[in-house]
Amino acid sequence: MSSTAKSLQHGPPAKVVPLNVQTKPPDSVAARNAAPPAVSGLSRLSRLALATKRRALDVLPPLLAIGAIVGLWELLCAAPDATLPPPSRVVSETWELIVDPFYDRGGIDKGLFWHIYASLKRVALGYFLAAIGGIGLGVLIGSSKWATRALDPVFQVLRTIPPLAWLPLSLAAFRDAQPSAIFVIFITAIWPIIINTAVGIRNIPQDYQNVAKVLRLNRGEYFVSIMLPAAAPFIFTGLRIGVGLSWLAIVAGEMLIGGVGIGFFIWDSWNSSRISDIILALLYVGVVGMLLDRTIAVLGRIVTRGTAST
Repeated sequence: MSSTAKSLQHGPPAKVVPLNVQTKPPDSVAARNAAPPAVSGLSRLSRLALATKRRALDVLPPLLAIGAIVGLWELLCAAPDATLPPPSRVVSETWELIVDPFYDRGGIDKGLFWHIYASLKRVALGYFLAAIGGIGLGVLIGSSKWATRALDPVFQVLRTIPPLAWLPLSLAAFRDAQPSAIFVIFITAIWPIIINTAVGIRNIPQDYQNVAKVLRLNRGEYFVSIMLPAAAPFIFTGLRIGVGLSWLAIVAGEMLIGGVGIGFFIWDSWNSSRISDIILALLYVGVVGMLLDRTIAVLGRIVTRGTAST
């Protein structure tokens, strides 16, 4: 048989593809491989749109509520014989205080920033002392039945005394307005801190105490490693209540002790018949109080890793 016949019998020679040459995938495979970037981009846009929608849902209701309140206020106080000024008049009459809160002309003639700053300094010192004393006494009462029996009745009596009722006694003791105001803040804020700390200590799970016994932790190690972390959510609840009461107490106390402070600014505005100044100051007091509360809440969430209430 000739060579030509042999070649026809076995068919055409196979095509040899080099090993280092990659074949082009089918169009369907290429399209499938090219799809993820488009899907990924669409997913990023969807997440952005979802986040924007959630933010709008968080912000829109408060804005609508504020707008409704301001509109109703304007409507009710727009009459010439209204006893309170409408929002438009409040803004026009307090415009200097709004645009320049940092002015200082000496004495008590200062911008709202300096009045709030003076009040915050008093609150910070009194609140810090209340936090230290309240946590310490709360741990003592929560961990000792004897301390509970001895101190709980005393605390229940003292905590029901209104904060401003302490002011004359503190003025008689310190003979100075500054330490008297700090004492009023201290005596106002300490009770919720003591009570919540004691409750947190009493609610430590028995399993935690058993682990401490197995590990043979001493008192200091048990306090740092188990007691404080377990009671931290309760402690920060007391701290949040305490900071709110501190801000309330200093505003009321400064109305009586005088000097630079947001409370005295409100009282002085009343004596001068500046109702718009009072309204603006009350707005600032509310905003600062909210920021103080949120600051303690965020700090508690960080320290307790999200177990503290917000």
